[in-house]
Amino acid sequence: MTQPLIGVTTYLDPAAWGVWRMPAALLPAVYPALIQRAGGLAVMLPPDAPAAAEGVVARLDGLVIAGGADVEPVRYGADADPRTGPPARERDSWELALIHAALSSGTPLLGVCRGMQLLNVALGGTLIQHLDDHTGGEGVYTAHPVKPVPGTRYASLVGETAEVPSYHHQAVDRLAAPLTASAYAEDGTVEAVELAGAWVLGVQWHPEMGDDLRVMRALVEASQRGTHPKR
Repeated sequence: MTQPLIGVTTYLDPAAWGVWRMPAALLPAVYPALIQRAGGLAVMLPPDAPAAAEGVVARLDGLVIAGGADVEPVRYGADADPRTGPPARERDSWELALIHAALSSGTPLLGVCRGMQLLNVALGGTLIQHLDDHTGGEGVYTAHPVKPVPGTRYASLVGETAEVPSYHHQAVDRLAAPLTASAYAEDGTVEAVELAGAWVLGVQWHPEMGDDLRVMRALVEASQRGTHPKR
């Protein structure tokens, strides 16, 4: 059985290795490792021209929009809060184009943290620009329980309240009309969203930082089964 090819988006940041100091397309190794552990083949997708997104997605079996920088508030019609981080415009443009290409083609899609937030923005939703107590401190993940909403795709994958690794300070505010909230934190923060009629799921936490393979394995299996038209 051929392993499905899962594309995962990358950072575009200054980096240093050996004697070199230059801009780099970066991705924490835990992302491809999780895809591989779940049975997929991982391929990195550095920012590119948005016009290239349709052709890229046509070659993939599944897509992961990775975590990272805050979505620029102009994307959802808001002024920037002083606590919102600097924009990553290349990523915003590229990943929004990838999301729309995946939705158009029916390619299975998983958004992680920023990826879930960007999915909500892509479909017309807005974001809360700052939350307290959803990290363990600067550069430190925290863990908190997430409760699934009965009857949702997420609940079919993870039926119980589960502890998840979390590091974020933004979240869904107005949920995009096509999306359904499928999990919540104890404080009411939307922790998962999904789209009816397609394999599209966003999670607010970071599954790549934990040992639970269920969400990523479900993406890989959907990509393997070929539930979208290209397959």
